[in-house]
Amino acid sequence: MATKTISLEIDAYEKLRVAKLRERESFSSVVRRAVFPAPAHTGAAVLEKLTVLGAESLPSRQVFTHWEKIRREDRQNPRVSPSPWDRPRAS
Repeated sequence: MATKTISLEIDAYEKLRVAKLRERESFSSVVRRAVFPAPAHTGAAVLEKLTVLGAESLPSRQVFTHWEKIRREDRQNPRVSPSPWDRPRAS
């Protein structure tokens, strides 16, 4: 099995350590169980990001309507293969 060495700040290390279900559980197992929420892909989220970035003009309502349509289509027909890590684990 290939491995990769990473550096963590102390607070991140402590979060991983505390998340272990048993003493001998590996950090790899802890990370695999982690859930990372996806960023919001909405018109409101885009507007907020543009404001934070200091955009000089905002997209038209028509552009936002188009983005929302695409977002709905993506939810109905995801292009990404499901991850085995997203499946519920047997107890």
